[in-house]
Amino acid sequence: MGTRYSVTALDHDRSVNKAALHKAIENSLLNVNAQMSNWDPSSEVSRFNAFASTEPMAVSEDLAKVVSAAKDIYHASEGQFDITLGPVIEAWGFGAKDTHGHTQPAADRLATALNAAGQTDGLRVKGNRISKNHPDTQIYLPSIGKGYGIDQMAQAVKGFGLKDFMVEIGGDLYVSGHNADGLDWQIGIESPDARKRQAYRIAAVSNLGMATSGDYRNYFEQDGHRYSHIIDPKTGWPVTHRTASVTVLAENAMLADAWATALLVHGTERGLEIANQRDLAALFIDRHADSSEKGFVTTSSKRFAALQA
Repeated sequence: MGTRYSVTALDHDRSVNKAALHKAIENSLLNVNAQMSNWDPSSEVSRFNAFASTEPMAVSEDLAKVVSAAKDIYHASEGQFDITLGPVIEAWGFGAKDTHGHTQPAADRLATALNAAGQTDGLRVKGNRISKNHPDTQIYLPSIGKGYGIDQMAQAVKGFGLKDFMVEIGGDLYVSGHNADGLDWQIGIESPDARKRQAYRIAAVSNLGMATSGDYRNYFEQDGHRYSHIIDPKTGWPVTHRTASVTVLAENAMLADAWATALLVHGTERGLEIANQRDLAALFIDRHADSSEKGFVTTSSKRFAALQA
């Protein structure tokens, strides 16, 4: 997945074989990668993307589950979570291929890419078979597949009887039980500042997935304008609102991962409305409206505030 992972677990009775646990975790990640990596041309998702047909294609139960969840979030987020946005992401140079570099795409290339995207609603999932309405539709899963990988790691750890643990990939995570002090796990939410890495706020988390989506790491500047990798599926352009990051707590890391992206695309104003309507635990961090002001402004959904009370 192009990033690091870590596992912290409390083995209270010292009964776990670390080598066996490590192997189980590695196998869970290798399996998810073989199913959902857009960087691996032999993965299931790559084969599905190359399958230029509207006929159903048999896939693993895991891939079907992730695509089905993505469709649900697509509708719930008013189309702002779109796993068929890959051609647009590639056009901006943020995708798996990244052959054009980071540059504003030509208008005709962007129009062609946007025309090929927006097909999440056209994906059909029946059992372990997926089909497309348009044969050229491709799906792009980094904004939900990493979360699913975290959940699979968690299942591997639970399989060894461990109940108090944290599993993490690239800063997104799932936590179970309590830390070594018998408290909820204390998780730092990063300050959305590209110049430094430090915790902006600490969240107490237990038995939940947690993911943060931000615009402050993956971006480029051209002709005095800043373009982030967070793309609005409806316009094909990077978002321009003041929301710098969104952190979501959910029942699993897959949902937290996807919703963090969807709510960041919306921005705080509409994102907060959706979060409260759907009882989502979300923390929005915005840049000050006055560009001369330093620091950030935070807004919590009702559910996030209740969990941290």
